[in-house]
Amino acid sequence: MKTLVSAILILIGLAANAQQDTLVIAEGNITSAATQQPVVAKISYKSLPYGSKMGFLSGSTYSFPLFDGDKYSIEVEATGYAPVKYILDPAEANAEKKVVKNIELGLPIAKATIAQEPPLVKKLVRLHTLNFNVGTANILPASFPELDSIGKMLVKNPKMIIQLEGHTDIIGQPAANMKLSQERVDAVKAYLIRKGANKNNVKTKAFGGTQPISTEDTEAARKLNRRVELRVLDN
Repeated sequence: MKTLVSAILILIGLAANAQQDTLVIAEGNITSAATQQPVVAKISYKSLPYGSKMGFLSGSTYSFPLFDGDKYSIEVEATGYAPVKYILDPAEANAEKKVVKNIELGLPIAKATIAQEPPLVKKLVRLHTLNFNVGTANILPASFPELDSIGKMLVKNPKMIIQLEGHTDIIGQPAANMKLSQERVDAVKAYLIRKGANKNNVKTKAFGGTQPISTEDTEAARKLNRRVELRVLDN
């Protein structure tokens, strides 16, 4: 009996060691591209392609496991910097079973949007600083700099056609969420027109809560789902 128990314990130990040997850790530092100093940022990550495993971190460094050999997307946001997004592939792990990706944050959002060349057709851009009063389509003043930069981009590129895509969280009635997401993209369109954009070049589409990034029942997940995205249809 003791021999059988010992054999079982050995097998359990071997299985645990095998799992530990195959587990890959993603880690890195987050710094300013201009000063090389650490930047405290919000970090979100999710497995690809379905986001079945995801998490949220905060700080100037990050570390999290890449389970089951899946690739992960990581998105980093910090006040005053342009957000960035990368794909982390466990196949690129080093001898220590680590995927090391140090991330530098560049130009502030408004300046980066104005400075860059027109985005590629079909590119989807999340409007990270765009926020509304809760349950309404009233745009908060903190959103204006980012929207102003988009308005300037459209004026500078009069042939560009964009589509504003509105999403809500998955709480509440689906019909009400669809209506709210439409009202919000309509409000953004009206703002851009006031800034000189051609109304025929700004399309809108509402999704309500039908395309959540996360289905977790947490405030962080709900905040991630409440978003407006910009898709370039033609430039």
